Amino acid sequence: MKGTIKRIMYDRNFGFIQVEGEEKDIFFHRSGTTVEFGDLREGDTVEFDLEDTDRGQQAINLKTA
Repeated sequence: MKGTIKRIMYDRNFGFIQVEGEEKDIFFHRSGTTVEFGDLREGDTVEFDLEDTDRGQQAINLKTA
């Protein structure tokens, strides 16, 4: 999937991705990125896979597009 990073909380090691046409934002954690977490910026276009968790869907294998 592709999306745009909407918000990053560097101090808490997570963020949210906005996907066009989707109502909810997708959560991602630092551990699910394939790039250096500190290099990600709000507004970056990213590609990722989705994983179902007990708390909903989460982005994994996140990389910049």
